[in-house]
Amino acid sequence: MPEAVLQRAASEMLDWQGSGMSVMEMSHRGKEFGAILAQAEANLRQLLAIPAQFHVLFMQGGGLGENAIVPLNLSRGKSVDFVVTGSWSQKSLKEAQRYCSAHLAASNAEGGHTSLPDPARWQLTDGASYVHVCSNETIHGVEFQQLPDLAALGSTAPLVIDFSSHVASRSVDWTRVGLAFGGAQKNLGPAGLTLVIVRDELLGDALDICPSAFNYKTVADNQSMYNTPPTWAIYMAGLTFQWLLQQREGELAGVAAMEARNVAKASLLYDFIDASAFYANKVAPNCRSRMNVPFFLADESRNEAFLAGAREAGLLQLKGHKSVGGMRASIYNAMPLAGVQALVGYMREFERLHA
Repeated sequence: MPEAVLQRAASEMLDWQGSGMSVMEMSHRGKEFGAILAQAEANLRQLLAIPAQFHVLFMQGGGLGENAIVPLNLSRGKSVDFVVTGSWSQKSLKEAQRYCSAHLAASNAEGGHTSLPDPARWQLTDGASYVHVCSNETIHGVEFQQLPDLAALGSTAPLVIDFSSHVASRSVDWTRVGLAFGGAQKNLGPAGLTLVIVRDELLGDALDICPSAFNYKTVADNQSMYNTPPTWAIYMAGLTFQWLLQQREGELAGVAAMEARNVAKASLLYDFIDASAFYANKVAPNCRSRMNVPFFLADESRNEAFLAGAREAGLLQLKGHKSVGGMRASIYNAMPLAGVQALVGYMREFERLHA
């Protein structure tokens, strides 16, 4: 979370803008929270340049919840295509199999999830209800630098993207997207809020077994207020939207400014790793994530010493996911360039002492 957002929330904790109550105490039906919700949606639409034909839904359940909610809403009893590029898209495929005929259209598993399968070789299904991709894989550090153009591949299916871990870190080409979903807890706010941005024509075909609270049309018709929304998480995300809109990098503003910063941060770290024989990143350069940078020490017996020294230097949560090992630096929007510079400085000194 950006420090400025945390400070703002702290200042309003006991009394939101003279209302005499905390956001945590508000009725979600009251005018105060209504204003918070409306402003959050307006700011998000501006921030991500979301076209008018898309609905913005503030939901709950996280990305894992959406792995079930999306096929419940969009599969329509037909086949669904999945492109598996890492752990999260693999989870999406497995969960969707409970509700629809889920087809593996492409995978990079054979190469250890270190590259992206060429879209020209995807085995897409004729008449599929949608095609699912995870546009940034946090565990394996693989990111789509450009969303696939399904029309160019001969598919009329809408593209569904799980952009949980890089939302608002780069622009979105909405002409290629039917639905985007993401948990807020990486780049936008605290855990508990899930964003769904869905084209109008994709509403209204939910399976009969879809719970009412997860039916996109029901949620859209009730302006995300069919059930009690995650009010505090929406408020915090709304503050983050405001912060993001205020960011400047030269002549760039908002998401464009954040993208420039993210390119600079990621380049600094990848360039150092690539120039070192002590560390290695295994992901193909054309699909390396700007948000999540996995790396390995050449001598993995030094892993614990590396992590201990990092903690002493104030560099936290660098241990890689248990499924892949090694290290992982997550450098989300709120991480300043100075934080990446500190990490590179520590890595350089650790290498000098132990190489």
